[in-house]
Amino acid sequence: MTRLLDVRVQNRSQLAGFTKQGDLPYLLEQILGVSYAHEPQLAPTTELMRDYRAERLDFDAFAAQYVALLAEREVESALEPAILDASTVLLCSEAEPDHCHRRRALQYLEQHSGPREVVHL
Repeated sequence: MTRLLDVRVQNRSQLAGFTKQGDLPYLLEQILGVSYAHEPQLAPTTELMRDYRAERLDFDAFAAQYVALLAEREVESALEPAILDASTVLLCSEAEPDHCHRRRALQYLEQHSGPREVVHL
């Protein structure tokens, strides 16, 4: 891994602990020699996350709206191709990959720019 790509909506919250925007880049660089970037184009909206966490949307509805958001943003064109190379790790706040927008973002990008090797940590 050479880059951590933060795809969280809120990366400044006190709930984020040491993964806050100001702390995480420093720790990654100093301890691991890994670069950090926040990519809001791959983050869901605050409203979408709020509705999902409040259980107003089940995961399938959340995922469908999130993928529609990616299409609306045209992320396949907006992102630099190298930003998601094989040495990039995506960070969000969901623990399980089955219920996470990281997986949906990568599936969306694969549909538009070819397969990627995906490993869930």
